[in-house]
Order: sequence, then C-alpha cells, then structure tokens
Amino acid sequence: MESTGESVWEQLAPGVARRRLPYLDVTIGLVVGEVGVLLVDTGSTLREGAELREQVEALTGRPVTHVVLTHGHFDHVFGTAAFPGAEVYGQASLAGYLHRERDALRASAVALDTDPDEAAAAADALVVPGHGVDGEYPLDLGGDRRVRLVHPGAGHTDHDLVVVVPGATASDPTVVFCGDLVEESGEPQAGDDAVPERWPATLDALLALGGETGRYVPGHGAVVDARFLRAQRDALAARFDAAP
Repeated sequence: MESTGESVWEQLAPGVARRRLPYLDVTIGLVVGEVGVLLVDTGSTLREGAELREQVEALTGRPVTHVVLTHGHFDHVFGTAAFPGAEVYGQASLAGYLHRERDALRASAVALDTDPDEAAAAADALVVPGHGVDGEYPLDLGGDRRVRLVHPGAGHTDHDLVVVVPGATASDPTVVFCGDLVEESGEPQAGDDAVPERWPATLDALLALGGETGRYVPGHGAVVDARFLRAQRDALAARFDAAP
C-alpha cells in the first residue's frame, strides 16, 4: 500500500496508513486485513467521506468494511454516511451524544467555515454507531490483522475511543490511532464536553497500550512518539491543575 497521486496516504506499518486532510489537518486512519478494511474517522462532510471512500478503494481494491469513530465532533464523523455498507463502531455513549448534539455539530461546522449546505446535509445524514464499545473490543480483519478498540478513559470527551494495531511482526511497531486525545499541530482542544481532570491519566493509559516504541497517531498533526505523549500529558496536567 503506497501513496498515489493526490491521495497522500502515509504508510505507518505494513497494512497501516493514515492521511492528513487539508481542512483542519484532520487525520484519517486505514488498517487493511485479508478480509476487512477499517477506516478510522470519516472527515468533515459527505464530500470528504466520498473522496476517502474512492481513495481507499483505489489503494486497496476493496471497499471499507468497518468504520471506527474516535469521538463525536463533526470533523471526525460527518463523512460517515458515505460508507453505507460499513459496520460503524464508537464508544458506548457516542450514539446518544450524536443524537443530542446533531444541531450543535452542524453549527460548529459552519462556525469553522464549512459550507452551510454541506454542513446541513451531513447533519441530516448523520450515522450513529451500530456497535458500542464499553471498555475494549477485539476486531478481526482477517489473516493476522487483529486490532483492539479501546476506551482508555475520558479526556478530550467522555467518549474517546482509540484503535490499537499491533505490529504484524516482532520488528513492526504498535500503531495507536488516538483521535483528539493527542494533538500535534496545536494545543489540545478542550471544549465544554472535555473532561480535563481525567485527561492526563488517560494519556498514561495510551502509553501503556502502545509502549515505548509505539507510533501514536494524533487526531490532528504529525505522528508522535512516547516522549511526546509524556510531554503532552505533563502540559495538560499543568494546564488543568490535574495530577499526571
């Protein structure tokens, strides 16, 4: 699996890749097994979602079979309806959040310069997860490709979900798609739905999942290492006066 043309997919490990979208520098993750193709987050509009669907099919020769939503903010979920055949996973409380916050998510998208018509269309078509994850859920994509969906704790929201992809061989790193629990291209965003007092401990849980050699994929920005996570944990603890 290689980057092709304007798709700009970055390979992180065999069968594991990600793309940084131009709008808001959102990260999209991709994990390919012998049978299943998993996408992590779906972008900010139905148009972005459709572009991602076409790119993944061009890269892999197969459609997306599984979608994992790392949390409920519009820039990570508004493209989900572009994947009508996929099984959709989220933390157990995400479905309720999306039902409650649909109008607020549309307004947030417009406030951040999404075209109002595109924001309205995405909100109207908003897909809630059919599979809720409470704690941890193993997902078999076929062959030796097994991933773990884990709710490591609250932080950016109370429904953060990460995707842990063990290395295919002993020499391959574990890749952790962190959602917005980790941000590299700016200071982590803490809105009204954040749980800042628990965020540092949740990053400790992430470090336990990926280990010292893990590759940690933030919701926005470049891939980081364990040292970056510890520094961001300490900065969050100082910012919110929470114990690391």
